[in-house]
Amino acid sequence: MFYRLAGIRHTDYRQTRQLWPLRFDRGLLIAVLLLALAAPWLLPSLYLNTYLMPLLLWVCAAQGLNLLMGGAGQVHLGYGAVMGIGAYAAGHCARAGVPFEISLLVGGLAAAVIGSAFGAAALRVKGLYLAVTTLALQYLVDFVVLHVGAISGGSQASLQLPQVRILGHAVTSDTGLYFVALFACAVITLFMLNVRRSSLGRALAAVREKDYAAEILGVSAFRYKLLAFWVSSFIGGVAGALYAFCYYKAVSPEQYHIDLSIQLLATVVVGGLGSVLGCFLGAALILLAPSLLNNGLAALSSSFGWQLSSDLATHAPLILYGGLIVGFLLFEPLGLAKIYDNLRNMFLVWPFRHARR
Repeated sequence: MFYRLAGIRHTDYRQTRQLWPLRFDRGLLIAVLLLALAAPWLLPSLYLNTYLMPLLLWVCAAQGLNLLMGGAGQVHLGYGAVMGIGAYAAGHCARAGVPFEISLLVGGLAAAVIGSAFGAAALRVKGLYLAVTTLALQYLVDFVVLHVGAISGGSQASLQLPQVRILGHAVTSDTGLYFVALFACAVITLFMLNVRRSSLGRALAAVREKDYAAEILGVSAFRYKLLAFWVSSFIGGVAGALYAFCYYKAVSPEQYHIDLSIQLLATVVVGGLGSVLGCFLGAALILLAPSLLNNGLAALSSSFGWQLSSDLATHAPLILYGGLIVGFLLFEPLGLAKIYDNLRNMFLVWPFRHARR
């Protein structure tokens, strides 16, 4: 009954351009923010470090990739390499005594320069050819990191990172690192919510739909595609650096392999292309579903006395996980965000079936 449009009257354009015009949406957002702020005192440290902090950092990276794929319509299969560039650049800066805040910016700029330079060469092709070209970036960065000792220290080496310091104050507790990740996620989310309403977002939407039609309208397709690669790579570099500093506390070559790129691609596709909310839902599914399925299968086998072989116990959750993703995409190809939007639209007009257009 509270989730209704009745009684809402907009009297100026500023009201119509609100991010959350419904009172219920604003209340729901405040409730989620309060839960996120209170999570360190509501959840055990194990759950905070194992599930919630990686989820926030994963959302940061997914939103950067979603800007490129959902905003500009460009496929990227090497986003893990972009995150790795940012992690190594920020790590070396921090080890050299550069403040943490500046190190993050340096990591983002390094990823943006390399990602956009590679994107400029790749933008002469489209579709699957672009996907294969960005995949080459992943393997090229992997090769360089493994074989250049000055970057990684060797194939088996791990680059230890110093403590995170915010404005000169050391952040040593898990709660402090969680709030660093939460703040970064909030900033990137606000940017992504507002970029769609800007001239950049409208230009990217035009390029995504028909690039040659955008050229006729005076929108430079190459310029805005390159800008999308730049901004997306910058966000990916910052997210990769935060992932290294707050979660791993070290950087090693195996952290940013092709597996990470494929998982981020699945996060964006399952969550919903072009949707900010879809990044949260997709990241939650991709990150949390395997562990939940593992725990659920173990609980069922112990309660019913099933004796599962080690191979079945290892691969059955992965099979269920893959089937879950395929089922979601078959049920709603536009992603989890579209399922949420359908439920929201249903409650907007409940108990009636249709809204008057």
